[in-house]
Amino acid sequence: MPTTAAEREHRRKLAYDRYVRYLFIASASLMTIIILSIIVFVGQQGLMTFKEVSPLEFFLSPKWDPTEDRYGALSFILGSLYVTVLAVLFGAPLGLAGAIFMAKIAPAWLREIMRPATDLYVAIPSVVYGYVGLTVLVPFIREFFNVSTGFGLFAASIILAIMILPTIISISEDAIRAVPKTLEEASLALGATRWQTIAKVLLPSALPGILTAIILAMARAIGETMAVQMVIGNTPQMVTSLFMPTSTLPSEIVVEMGNTPFGSAWGNSLFLMALVLVLLSLVMILVIRQIAARRMV
Repeated sequence: MPTTAAEREHRRKLAYDRYVRYLFIASASLMTIIILSIIVFVGQQGLMTFKEVSPLEFFLSPKWDPTEDRYGALSFILGSLYVTVLAVLFGAPLGLAGAIFMAKIAPAWLREIMRPATDLYVAIPSVVYGYVGLTVLVPFIREFFNVSTGFGLFAASIILAIMILPTIISISEDAIRAVPKTLEEASLALGATRWQTIAKVLLPSALPGILTAIILAMARAIGETMAVQMVIGNTPQMVTSLFMPTSTLPSEIVVEMGNTPFGSAWGNSLFLMALVLVLLSLVMILVIRQIAARRMV
């Protein structure tokens, strides 16, 4: 029995859908293989560090001096955590304030200008942020706070706080605007002021999305390399002051990766630092997924 044109068209669409599905599966599988290969390679090289360096020394010792076979990475790990936490402390309130303004206060014409302007920050290369910090922020800190160099945690955290603002503003704004309008109207109808409604109704309802924005910003901050490397001072030492030069995991990898023989304890230690960064980012991603799952319940 001959097939009609409609049946042939239907079969063609089914075949097209099947091929596109296979393409998506192949693309996802390829990306998964690439990511797993990177993790396995970095992990394999990094774990070889423990053939010559004890885990206690690597994770608990602040002494880093490859010329003396000392490979303590504690100062780098703490430096990464300190600068990330400070960046979030500086950037999160500003980002949340900007998100509230854009979502509920700014007129439509101003929002149409500010949203693309905020997204434009993402397109600025990190080296530009670092260069501005090196030529403007570091001299200002040195003169204003009367410190020796101006390099250190404070300069790096300020630069990172600026860099993570677009992430916090964009995601937080979307989370606030996603709160049902009826909740806001009910609060106003009960006599709450505009600010009371924002503080007691909108922000608690949008909290999962805001937390997601903050954790994503932390993941961006802890892995940032060039901007931090240009203003933090790159000194392998434990910090006791905001204005004391130090180093982070990414910045130390950048500084030393060109000088290390592949397969040496020195080189493997840098791979192990990269593995620690990957694991920290993975933990943050898992936390985001948990928050998103609770939000859907």
